[in-house]
Amino acid sequence: MSMETIAGKRVIVAGAGRSGFLSARLLSGEGALVTLRDDRSRADVEASLREPIPAGIDFLRGMPGEEEVRGSALLVVSPGVPRERLPLSAIAGADVLVWGEIELGFRRFRGEVAAITGTNGKSTVTTLVGGMASGFFPKVFVGGNLGTPFVAAAGAPCDWGVVELSSFQLESTVGFRPRVAALLNLTEDHRDRYASKEEYFAAKMAIFRNQGPSDTAVVNADDPEVTARLRSIRARLIRFSVSRVLDEGAFLSGDDMVLRTPSGEERYPRKVLKIPGLQNVENALAAIAVARSMGVPPPAVLAELARFPGLPHRVEFVRSVAGVSYYNDSKGTNVGAVLAALDGFPEPVVLIAGGKDKGVDFRPLRGALGRKARAVVLLGEARDRMARELAGAAPITVAGTLSEAVRAAAGAARKGDAVVFSPACSSFDMFRNFEERGEAFRSVVKELSE
Repeated sequence: MSMETIAGKRVIVAGAGRSGFLSARLLSGEGALVTLRDDRSRADVEASLREPIPAGIDFLRGMPGEEEVRGSALLVVSPGVPRERLPLSAIAGADVLVWGEIELGFRRFRGEVAAITGTNGKSTVTTLVGGMASGFFPKVFVGGNLGTPFVAAAGAPCDWGVVELSSFQLESTVGFRPRVAALLNLTEDHRDRYASKEEYFAAKMAIFRNQGPSDTAVVNADDPEVTARLRSIRARLIRFSVSRVLDEGAFLSGDDMVLRTPSGEERYPRKVLKIPGLQNVENALAAIAVARSMGVPPPAVLAELARFPGLPHRVEFVRSVAGVSYYNDSKGTNVGAVLAALDGFPEPVVLIAGGKDKGVDFRPLRGALGRKARAVVLLGEARDRMARELAGAAPITVAGTLSEAVRAAAGAARKGDAVVFSPACSSFDMFRNFEERGEAFRSVVKELSE
């Protein structure tokens, strides 16, 4: 559907978060008759957006019904709206396009796209690649699941869009075709949304669906779930690995991160990285492979590797108290993220975890906790189930509030230990989002007395 054909047509945007709001505004600006829908009241939506819904856009509470969908040319689905909330049979029977915000953004974007997905590490890699690209290309958009929605980049010409994508966003792509796409890892997540691991992994794999031999796919050679799915990828493959030397690809060799291609070898010293832990070497290798595939020259790649300070709420050092270091990993919202965080600490760890229960299996944490954890403090909606599934792996206490949890962890920690807040759950039981939760942890830690 081109710019010209949308004018005068009926369009529904389901979900009025930031990306839905920007989608509605974009389409309304193109002359479409837009209805924005959300389960919340108009007042609540406007309060969370911190701006009014423009006069030309209709707002209705609740999700659209069959009749409304049949009378529309396009339905734009926000990532927060599960498919079963929509009248799927009416959609199947009618001549209505269903796009996610990413699909709409892609069709309106005037530039090349590099897209990054995976269960963990996407924000770090997206930010690294964005910095590398911005150091060379004059006009680069960085956003998606992280920060600014992709539709915000519609209109003005751009050299590259570097876009972080969640599985929820990839579910509703149709023609989305990134020139470079990266899949960092696949571990179980979002069992509250997906019936099975397979369904979740399939959503992630959609990033490669429309790619051809002239495109590039960057994939984790160390991840069995990723390598099991490589046959379906038609793009040129670049693998990355922290555990072995590759004939071709990006890998760790001694003190160097190496990119080996048919035309030769490039080396980037590991010691330039400010971000700690092996998981960040993995993130750096993926970023090097993506940025070089985009045509970013080695000096711009190296400059960003040496500059990047890490992201807030992602294994972020807060302070030391009485010889114990405190780290905020509020963005660790699944089991794989917690395993990656624990991996980065040579010293004993007191783990604070828990939050909204997404229905995933916590038992894969047992081995790492047995090796690394001095103690575990659990809080939130998931704490009782976590306590059952982790029993015996390490000493466990439960806490009612975050400040209680921090005090319990401080009591259990010894000099030289790290207290790591890496919840393995989402934040929606007690907080608005992982940022608010991370800020709360930071302020509690700042109040601890020496």
